[in-house]
Amino acid sequence: MLSYRHAFHAGNHADVLKHYMLGLVLAHTVQKNKPFWYIDTHAGAGMYSLDEGYATQNVEFEEGINKLLAAQNLPQSLADYVAQIKSFNTANTLALYPGSPIIAEQYLRADDKMRLFELHPNDYKLLVQNFEGYGKQVKIEAEDGFSGIKACLPPPSRRAVVLIDPPYEDKQDYQRIIDTIKDSLKRFSTGTYIVWYPILQRPEPAAMIENLLHLGVPDWLHVSMSIRAPSPEGFGMHGSGLFIINPPWTLPQILTETMPVLTQLLALDNEASYTLNYEIT
Repeated sequence: MLSYRHAFHAGNHADVLKHYMLGLVLAHTVQKNKPFWYIDTHAGAGMYSLDEGYATQNVEFEEGINKLLAAQNLPQSLADYVAQIKSFNTANTLALYPGSPIIAEQYLRADDKMRLFELHPNDYKLLVQNFEGYGKQVKIEAEDGFSGIKACLPPPSRRAVVLIDPPYEDKQDYQRIIDTIKDSLKRFSTGTYIVWYPILQRPEPAAMIENLLHLGVPDWLHVSMSIRAPSPEGFGMHGSGLFIINPPWTLPQILTETMPVLTQLLALDNEASYTLNYEIT
């Protein structure tokens, strides 16, 4: 199915958590003076308009990035994320929100590489346009990232950050993530793998996390955030989470300090909460 367009949801609470976390991982990755690959299995369009088009229909960014822009005295890492978003906009105006490929591009150095996969034909065209002129450093494929990632691992540099962020339109995506992670770890066990998922009133997300934990990887981190109580009707996403394999050792301390702040800022009711669990040797 190819009906999902992330532009409807750009800048929402899930984007905030995902891109904040992605920035923390990449900022740690580039501290080492060795090249790395950034691989995005479901890259989207790259950049999203917030003042026209799809994003204006649900204005989900008003309950996401807008709340951080209005906040005062943010912890430094959250302030850095907000500054990153502001850098794509003029003063006091939020017209654009970057997707994960554009976020990641800001961390690339001359010898680093990006491999982006996007199957939706319209988003693929937009993604190509947004990375026009990057040459061989950025390679974009109109391909299912679950399949395409196999040819990327292991990368020549033996260092990689992989974001796996499918739309979950198809319930099979949950199992495809498990299968992809298993295969990827066989090919390249030391990569950093970031799996984003929605929190829904259905069993598949929790079951996927359990299956990821049962893989027995020595180093992992799981963070989740709910911004409201589940709806009485049982529909809709009320939070999101990320499961990271081989995370930076610095993440637990940073998130212990910032997740209470982030959850409070994005909360829609008194049922908002977060979880943080990890094992890092």
